[in-house]
Amino acid sequence: MFKIDIKEFHWMLDMIQHLDVGLIVLDKNYNVSVWNSFMENHSGYSPADVIGNNLFDVFSDIPEDWFRRKAESVFLLNNRAFTTWEQRPYLFKFKNYRPITGSAEYMYQDITLIPLNSADGSVNHVGVIIYDVTDIAVNKSGLKVANDELEVLSRTDMLTKLNNRGYWEERLSHEFSLHKRNKQPVSLVMFDIDHFKRVNDTYGHQAGDEVIRLTADLLRFCKRETDIAGRYGGEEFTVILLDSTAETSMIFAERLRKKIQDTLVEFDDQTIRYTISLGIAELNNNDLSYEDWIKQADSALYKAKEGGRNQSVIYSSVTGESEK
Repeated sequence: MFKIDIKEFHWMLDMIQHLDVGLIVLDKNYNVSVWNSFMENHSGYSPADVIGNNLFDVFSDIPEDWFRRKAESVFLLNNRAFTTWEQRPYLFKFKNYRPITGSAEYMYQDITLIPLNSADGSVNHVGVIIYDVTDIAVNKSGLKVANDELEVLSRTDMLTKLNNRGYWEERLSHEFSLHKRNKQPVSLVMFDIDHFKRVNDTYGHQAGDEVIRLTADLLRFCKRETDIAGRYGGEEFTVILLDSTAETSMIFAERLRKKIQDTLVEFDDQTIRYTISLGIAELNNNDLSYEDWIKQADSALYKAKEGGRNQSVIYSSVTGESEK
């Protein structure tokens, strides 16, 4: 019977050594008692290098305070503890050698800490199991990147790379609701390209597309990082200017207008000059909806075009008229 027990014990040791997971056993002083082949192969440390030594002395890059908190709960409560790669990418900084997930520099790991009961029921050792989840992590990360890219594409106008109308209106609705709570100034600028049909008829639709693309580039150049720009449709553009009154928005509008007026579009050995007209509406507390806000900016834009184009006009919330 004794020989059978010894044989089974050797089987158990052999199985532990060849598990495709890392296995460590630590005592209450965090000295290593067991160090299996997985750990040896990935760390470069043999059991002789590690067993009997303090874990943190051998692996100084392990976050000691964090790991102690995890392990102490296992010793004290006699319960398992877990951590996933999404909470902490790895416990041991092992190089990733998987050919399929070679894009990951280090092995992603899930960790389980289990209490190991002595004969008297006390917990004097903790088992630490390290799972290599690099494939899962890389695939999930890749899926997240793909989904993020799809989300960006879904809200982006393909020609200008600005926000498309659907997404821009979502942001406008959000800023409208936010203003109702914080009362911070916010203004809307709408503008379009003067005589754009003439550009298409004279130079062709591809030239017209180039004019639209250049307008978007100049808009990005002139706006602040916090401003929210979009293509409203055709040759019409919009910008939400945060923390901006109508007067400060006029400074932005004029800077953009002059920049475009002074810019030449070179396309197929042709030189194109063009201008824009702009309407400005500062949001006020009497506006019932963000659609009313759009109508005010559009009304100011109409006044700019009616007044001769190539100019910026502010919508007056007092008189309901538009003013330069």
